[in-house]
Amino acid sequence: MNIVDILMVIVIGLGALILLGFIFFLVYLYIFDRNQKAHSILRNYPGLGRMRYFLEKIGPEFRQYWFNSDTEGKPFSRDEYEHIVKSAKYKRDIVAFGSKRDFDEEGLYIRNAMFPKLAEEIKMDRETKVYTKRYILIKDPLFSQREEKWENEESLAQLLHDDDAVVIGPNTKFPFVLKGLIGMSAMSYGALGKSAITALSKGLALAKGAWMNTGEGGLSPYHLEGGVDIIMQIGPGLFGIRDKNGEVEWDELKRKSEIPQVKAFELKLAQGAKTRGGHIDGEKVTPEIAEIRKVEAWKSVDSPNRFHQFSDVGSLCEFIEKIREHTGKPVGMKIVVGGNDSVEELAKYMRDTGKGPDFITVDGGEGGTGASYQELIDTVGLPIKSALPILVATLQKYGVRDRVKIIASGKLFTPDRIAIALAMGADLVNIARGFMITVGCIQTLKCNSNACPVGVATTDPNLQKALVIDEKKFRVVNYLVTLRQGLFRISAAAGIDSPIHFRPQHISYKDEKGVVTSLERILIEIQEQVDAG
Repeated sequence: MNIVDILMVIVIGLGALILLGFIFFLVYLYIFDRNQKAHSILRNYPGLGRMRYFLEKIGPEFRQYWFNSDTEGKPFSRDEYEHIVKSAKYKRDIVAFGSKRDFDEEGLYIRNAMFPKLAEEIKMDRETKVYTKRYILIKDPLFSQREEKWENEESLAQLLHDDDAVVIGPNTKFPFVLKGLIGMSAMSYGALGKSAITALSKGLALAKGAWMNTGEGGLSPYHLEGGVDIIMQIGPGLFGIRDKNGEVEWDELKRKSEIPQVKAFELKLAQGAKTRGGHIDGEKVTPEIAEIRKVEAWKSVDSPNRFHQFSDVGSLCEFIEKIREHTGKPVGMKIVVGGNDSVEELAKYMRDTGKGPDFITVDGGEGGTGASYQELIDTVGLPIKSALPILVATLQKYGVRDRVKIIASGKLFTPDRIAIALAMGADLVNIARGFMITVGCIQTLKCNSNACPVGVATTDPNLQKALVIDEKKFRVVNYLVTLRQGLFRISAAAGIDSPIHFRPQHISYKDEKGVVTSLERILIEIQEQVDAG
């Protein structure tokens, strides 16, 4: 028998063994599926039924990339997602041919002026510059990797003029002065990994004029890494400033306030996606995170639904006063609006006592979260376009609107959305998921599992390797500067020289019949409802 015959016998023998093994496997699978008690499909269709579960498992990915149209995906459509990615990667927000918006649907529109502002008429900081890097697309072939060039770029930071800077807490010992209208919403270290937080911190610092909210998980070294201004959030769990009994450690709060980057404090009463306390799974509570939060490692952490330090508006405002006196920094609060009378008591108390927050962050129900419950995330709390006007109208009713700055949040990730929020009465805007996308988020919706495949919402060191800080930080810069540039551009189209001048008269509402109503008229109706109580 020659070598060829021997090889043939070996190949046939191996093939027979593989086939026999496969048959035994199918028999085992048939018997196992037929006798298991958890899945009805598998009991009736052994083996074959597993295909159904496989297809169900990969269904979200198929819908996201193949079957959903460019505009129907949730939470962010493909168009919305790609708009953020392209702004961050290429520092470009140009689209071609025409809009994909359904103009037959009802919606808000920005009123263009007959004589828009020229570029030289825009009032802005024309000296402060940013130094970043962006990709230049050279070729984008179908069957091979696109060819790109990474290049350095210098451009204006697109900041407000010094005269237009927004001041939070002007009567505090250390007011917070801002020349940018856009900052990062609350995202804790623990919910996001250290690579993501570091990239965001460095990118926001390079962009200048921005701020970073720590989230209720406490102030981490990674929030401080880039040197960006910080709003330190304090949740009901008092993470980062709590003693062993879960009470405020006032000396620790004082130490945090003495960090130069910490510009303000925010009490988190509620969040749009979860009008409840926060949660972090035990597998994310590493010894480092436990030390930052002052909790026990490897145990799931829940903060209460509310602070036990106060239970009404009076005690809330007294708590705010105590923090302000102890730190010298502005103190605000984050809320969710549920109805026309949600902030009535607060505004009345502010009028009667002269006490209250320096700023209010109002979060819409469409906002994001690392983990929440379906019934809360879908139904509890109004969306930002309803909540914001109610807050403004209530503060105006009691004559205290000018005493407090309003920060709006809830999917305000494009210049037009931001402009509409400013016209509705916001002074500033927070963004969370938009910034997550700049550092690599691909919407796998696994933020609560510690299995984020791109290393953003995970503390797993192996998964975090995917996120290259020195590349992603520039995407943060590019996205933010592009947003600001778009905001100035849309201001010019509306005939105003700065986005701080957006007012209700700059926005129109068109219903499904084509009838146009000014936002000013709509807000008057909301004001009348609030005034009527």
